[in-house]
Amino acid sequence: MKVPLSWLKDYVDITVSPEELAHRLTMAGTEVEKIERTADWGNVVVGHVKAVSPHPNADRLRLVTVFNGEEEVEVVCGAPNVAEGQTIAYASIGAVLQDAYSDEPGATKRLKKSKIRGVESQGMVCSEKELGLSDEHEGILELETDAVPGTPLGDVLGDVVLEAELTPNRPDCLGMVGIAREAAVLTGQELRLPPMEYRESSPETTMLASVRIDDPDLCSRYTGTVIRGVKIGPSPEWLTDRLRAIGERPINNIVDITNYVMFELGQPLHAFDYDRVKNHEVIVRRAKAGEKIVTLDDEERKLDGEMLLIADPEKGVGLAGVMGGANSEIDGATANVFLESATFNGSNNRRTSSTLGLRSQATIRFEKGLRSGLAEVGLRRATRLILELAGGEAASGIIDVHPGKDEEQQSVGLTKEKLTRVLGTELRDEQVSDTLVALGFGVSDAAGGWEVQIPYWRPDVTIPEDVIEEVARIIGYDEIPMTPPAGRVPTWQPRPEIAIRDLVADALVRAGMQEIISYAATSESNEARVPIGDGVLDHVRMQNPISADHAVMRRTLRESVLIAVERNLRTWRGPVALFEIGHVFGSAGEGLPQERVMIAGAFAGPSNEASWVEPEQQADFYDAKGAVEAVLGELHAEGDFVVAEDPALAPGRTAQITVPLAGGVRLGVVGEVRWEVLSAFDIDGTVALFELELDALLAVAKSVGPADIYSPIVRYQDSERDLALLVDRGVQASQVVAIARKNRLVTSATVFDVFEGKGLPDGKKSLAVRVVYQSPNKTLTAEEISRSESGILRSLENQLGATLRG
Repeated sequence: MKVPLSWLKDYVDITVSPEELAHRLTMAGTEVEKIERTADWGNVVVGHVKAVSPHPNADRLRLVTVFNGEEEVEVVCGAPNVAEGQTIAYASIGAVLQDAYSDEPGATKRLKKSKIRGVESQGMVCSEKELGLSDEHEGILELETDAVPGTPLGDVLGDVVLEAELTPNRPDCLGMVGIAREAAVLTGQELRLPPMEYRESSPETTMLASVRIDDPDLCSRYTGTVIRGVKIGPSPEWLTDRLRAIGERPINNIVDITNYVMFELGQPLHAFDYDRVKNHEVIVRRAKAGEKIVTLDDEERKLDGEMLLIADPEKGVGLAGVMGGANSEIDGATANVFLESATFNGSNNRRTSSTLGLRSQATIRFEKGLRSGLAEVGLRRATRLILELAGGEAASGIIDVHPGKDEEQQSVGLTKEKLTRVLGTELRDEQVSDTLVALGFGVSDAAGGWEVQIPYWRPDVTIPEDVIEEVARIIGYDEIPMTPPAGRVPTWQPRPEIAIRDLVADALVRAGMQEIISYAATSESNEARVPIGDGVLDHVRMQNPISADHAVMRRTLRESVLIAVERNLRTWRGPVALFEIGHVFGSAGEGLPQERVMIAGAFAGPSNEASWVEPEQQADFYDAKGAVEAVLGELHAEGDFVVAEDPALAPGRTAQITVPLAGGVRLGVVGEVRWEVLSAFDIDGTVALFELELDALLAVAKSVGPADIYSPIVRYQDSERDLALLVDRGVQASQVVAIARKNRLVTSATVFDVFEGKGLPDGKKSLAVRVVYQSPNKTLTAEEISRSESGILRSLENQLGATLRG
């Protein structure tokens, strides 16, 4: 919000420096981000046109004699509106101005002495564009000022502008009067409200127009009036200057007044051409699904059934609180105006503007939830200005349809005990009431405290804590005594779920992966690219999504990880190893949605850089499996990888991960992504993916005991023996290893070779297993090792049908 001090001074006397005012506003909750001093031109002064004569060598140029306060100089000028007696902006040689004829934004030029068609020009008579005030450069800027020639232009047009960063709960400060009210209280000055009274003429407004609200849940109040006989034209300079100072483009006097009042009071308004509204009847209703309207930007908009429309009996004439319709636009032929000032539902207004991509200054205010009392104030202020600047006659009274009148909260009760408990200090009764009255609240005594009336411009005050905040911020938080904390310092409480999450993230980073963070919302069509199997809960749908691509909460992390993989593969030739830890959501139809924390990661591209030691290899199943094993290693647990099926992963290259230590808990799945899934993401090559559930990892961590983490150093020698086993092709290596490790003398068992093919019986494969034997009490003899080996072979034969290869 830009706040020119020249405008602010209309409502309050500024008795402190801009820096001090900015500091006080910031400390009271209205943060001023920066102070900007505008119109700091060098070598540009107020000039007076003494004479205008034709150029001897050019029909379209003229010679202008300008008095610059010291001397008369001659300037060559091509502006059609330059005339004798005007007060203008004169730039002398050396001035730096905007280049009006450059296509480059912000381009400047330094004035030099030059001859134009044979006549020397000693400077320039400036247009608005050359001064950076607007894009207008067809004519010169004519000043309406009593300043004497030679006065620096910055002293006439310059201003100090505060740029405030407002919190979402303070729409009242989106108006100059709101900022002025804050400044008045903080500096001890009186607030001057703008005049709103105007002369009314017969007939009554209700005889000239009518309003009907079909959907009161979206429009709690609608006020309107009719002004007849207006003259459309440009706004006076003071009004256009103020709009330009805050970055708004002047259009015509009627439209400019509605914008001016919006920035003055914070209440958006809209003016319709009265004669273009069928039967002069306004209907506030939801649009019909698929209904269309051409807005003021000449774009045809297709509406849905939840968008609020301002209509007449035949057609829509405006999008409520967003933008007017082109079919009721104010233009040069307009003679009669219907002026609207209403209170629209903030959430619905935001949804409409977001869906249509039509965010405006009006929607910024409506979406914050205005109180209905502001509508009438804005209407009367704008009507007065229209009568002053566009003429005409205002009908008697106003149309006021107010279905939400009884629903709006009017007051808040506050007890002294509550005030003292929240602030931690006692305040004098007069200090509290005087502060609230200065802010515009009504205050009356009540049992044990006060009954506080909420002003029409403060939608953010609804509970006692809001009132306490108002008192505290104006008195000053630094004026409230500090009290050291009393009592015992709370003891630290462990958060296992946070600890395990950090442990997993650290393990994956050490494994060479990078963590990503993505949106928790997606769309059904985007998520459908990754099948996640049967039995999954339904989507949790957003009531007010920021876009169609973020309409539901995600049910899996697989989609976001694959999107990140695709983007990285498109721009990077090296290894891609990414993981995400985040929440996924599901709805069972009733009650609160279910929420789980999942870990998903993926490997793609080369798994190593090519060197003379080994060639470049592509990432595959074993890279993802290795990352999972790194996580389990941090938990001092070992996992079983059992062949499984998953709708998103390739058959034969997919494994379910379980941990026997935790009672066979299922951790997740690892595998290579199916080609049809990869093609849906435009990914070429192989992608290995794993998915783990954080709660399952937490269960594993809780089941790990000291014996699983620590073991004494054995000083007796170990012994290795290799077994060449013939097993059925369906037997998994992990089954063989698990049986071998059950022997009390076996410290490790590892499969180091698998062979299938020629020389083996049909349906068989060969597994080479290295078994390490060791006793903590003595050095094992060959006979003891052989007995253990025989026991292992018997178990393998009985359970898996395994035999030694001959």
